[in-house]
Amino acid sequence: MIFKGGILLTILMIALGTQIGVSQISRSNFPDGFVFGTASAAFQYEGAVKEDGRGPTIWDTYSHTHGKILDNSTADVAVDHYHRYREDIQLMKDLGMDAYRFSISWSRIFPNGSGELNEAGVDHYNNVINELLAYGIEPYITLYHWDLPKALNDKYKGWLSPQIIDDFANYAETCFNKFGDRVKNWITFNEPHTLIILGYDLGMEAPSRCSIGNHTLCKFGDSATEPYIVGHNILLSHAIAANIYRQKYKPKQNGSIAITLDVMWFESNTSSIVDIEATQRAQDFQLGWFLDPLMTGDYPRSMRSRVGSRLPTFSESQSALLKGSLDFLGINHYTTYYASNDTYGMFRGFNDTFEDAGAVTLPVMGGKVIGDRANSMWLYIVPRGMRSLMNYIKQKYGNFQVVITENGMDDPNDPSIPIKDALKDDKRIKYHNDYLTNLLAAIKEDGCNVKGYFAWSLLDNWEWTSGYTSRFGLYFVDYNDKLKRYPKDSVQWFKNFLST
Repeated sequence: MIFKGGILLTILMIALGTQIGVSQISRSNFPDGFVFGTASAAFQYEGAVKEDGRGPTIWDTYSHTHGKILDNSTADVAVDHYHRYREDIQLMKDLGMDAYRFSISWSRIFPNGSGELNEAGVDHYNNVINELLAYGIEPYITLYHWDLPKALNDKYKGWLSPQIIDDFANYAETCFNKFGDRVKNWITFNEPHTLIILGYDLGMEAPSRCSIGNHTLCKFGDSATEPYIVGHNILLSHAIAANIYRQKYKPKQNGSIAITLDVMWFESNTSSIVDIEATQRAQDFQLGWFLDPLMTGDYPRSMRSRVGSRLPTFSESQSALLKGSLDFLGINHYTTYYASNDTYGMFRGFNDTFEDAGAVTLPVMGGKVIGDRANSMWLYIVPRGMRSLMNYIKQKYGNFQVVITENGMDDPNDPSIPIKDALKDDKRIKYHNDYLTNLLAAIKEDGCNVKGYFAWSLLDNWEWTSGYTSRFGLYFVDYNDKLKRYPKDSVQWFKNFLST
């Protein structure tokens, strides 16, 4: 029964409760040692895609394919963080941030994914790490943020092959060895759920594999099986890497290892049993898909029953390796949707993860809009979802330690708006204030075990298939004038928040 342990009933009551209002909050309201930072990804920030021995990635190929990126841009330059990291770290210091979460580009370390080490890539990240520490900023490193070396995709179809587990383990261990004397917080993967759904189910991002529409959308792929194969190999890669770190490096380096999962909160559209059950399934096929194996050693029962033989199985040794293979959990949370049972077969015939879940999740249902929208079509502003999600994790997974590794909202990149007006981002200020207020309530009033918060993002940047049309940054980047950085009003808000 889905009400086992009272989890869903508790969360439903929280979700339907009163919204936490805007209030004057500051760093001092949060527990001692709570970490504040900003987050980024190598492919979205660095640029310099052909410099210092870096090898091509699947996203280089995808972004150079006509029609894939909204504004037909590429990330060849991005915001040039590769050359301007010192300037950008100074901005973090000026903000008063404690930490910086960034990803290493696998193909800068191993241009072909394996084989010969690229010392120039190692030198670059050593320089970044040392610069951060010189300013008292703690590095949080993500090993994989979607930019798979193209050579591995060409060689054995990347994450579809179990061969990648050894190659990822070798790459991860190289990073532990080269950087772990100074880096104490490691994140193996960023958002495996999103990369799987968009890359292997719907085919809307690299490597663009799917079978929806009988291959009219993608040249290759199988939406019924490949998402589950990729998820399985990612989980095993995480477990192997975590085991290597704990056995060989943690005793001396004394760091922590984690994974970051993307999680929308879902509110049941009605109080009917079928919609409440569908809401739980939607969460099982999102958060549970990855967190259940890491906590229990196996996938959620709803996935086992609905996916059947298409869902791979773990051996006893793999299950044991997975269970407990993280020291904290990274959560990327931006938005909340309504959920309901797929009574009318919206996904019938998709033969994919959405049909398997049997749940419809949308920001608008029955004429009800769940919240104000940011620029991105998917991002609706629902601050109460933060508190509900933290309570769900506490109730279901034993109050495991959480770090919010991404949270933020975007404005449009409108060339007709003068820069001085684009810097007035009151909506972003309210977003961060309200989400942080709900996060604080989850910690102080509900006892949720949350230890950090990273805003996405320090800078406007290249936002995957949206290109440069979306601005998430606290700092405005002028793409028409040498990528100059200008502080938005949210910079002053964060300065005040962090200095109090």
